[in-house]
Amino acid sequence: MKRGGVVLFAPLAAGLLIVLLVVLVVSGHAPEFRGLVHFDPDGLVAAEPSAITQVEIRAKQESVAFRRTQGGWTVDGAADKAPAELAAHIDAALRFLHVSKPMRDIAAGELGPASFAEFGLDPPASVVTLGTADRTIATVNFGILNPAGTSQYVRLAGAATVYLMARHVGAEWQIAADMARRLAEPAVASRGASLLLPVSMAQVWAVEIVFAGKLTRFERDSAGNWFRHTGQHSHAGSANAHVADPAQARLIDAALEAFDETAVETRIAHGIDEQKLAQFGLTLPHLIVLLYARDSSTPLARLELGGSADSFDRYARLAPNGDVVTVAEFEVTRLTELLKAVGAGS
Repeated sequence: MKRGGVVLFAPLAAGLLIVLLVVLVVSGHAPEFRGLVHFDPDGLVAAEPSAITQVEIRAKQESVAFRRTQGGWTVDGAADKAPAELAAHIDAALRFLHVSKPMRDIAAGELGPASFAEFGLDPPASVVTLGTADRTIATVNFGILNPAGTSQYVRLAGAATVYLMARHVGAEWQIAADMARRLAEPAVASRGASLLLPVSMAQVWAVEIVFAGKLTRFERDSAGNWFRHTGQHSHAGSANAHVADPAQARLIDAALEAFDETAVETRIAHGIDEQKLAQFGLTLPHLIVLLYARDSSTPLARLELGGSADSFDRYARLAPNGDVVTVAEFEVTRLTELLKAVGAGS
């Protein structure tokens, strides 16, 4: 019986292959099996991300706008196009609004006069307006996080329904706005032309530092306080969440906030060949810093600190494509001293 089944199956398989070959030859492409794989975006914004050419993000009294051109995204008021990392966050934020399904819909019948204020939507914490040169496609109001801190209340302007969206949907817009504002910040204490980090520490929820062959990881707890991930924190009761030690949290926060204001001293080289990195000590960096957003395993930035330029400065770059610059040696010392202070230094 089994042998007969094999004999019967072989002609059927061969026949199917012949049919597929005929379709391919006649049509010039493979047949589409529409019933096997089907995907419908189920996000808040129906418009394709590629159709949106203008974006404005407002939060309190601050506002930043982006425009899509043939050369990519630009920030209003800036002469050059937006850096690749900023453009990537704008594209990701648009994609999330298009494909991310709400975790819960709170219909108008479930809402009262004070509901919008309770959800942080009156006034909203931030507003994102999407459109083209001719019209507004959607205005998205972002409120506060839910009590568990895992989701965010969101409402489309003109609609009564409140949606509960995954936290990362709104976080991408916060990162994009932060990066755009940071591009325009003045030099810190007149020590250079620009800030070194492309994103502020307010958007960073984990920092990894590689130094002397060791990796040390700092994270924020649910309250936003810093702790060293291994051996320098405690758990609250039987909860799985990490709780920072207050004394260490203040120490880590002070060091990272100061590092947040690190300024570029001089710009050395642009678009440098990888083979030339050795002269700056960047083939095997002295120290590496990786910054992570909340809920993300992909770094917001990777900073490599190389050899000494002189007794006062050290070479650095944002890998993999950033300019080679110099930063003050004391900026690097601050990080190594932090590692020693938390028991992670060599």
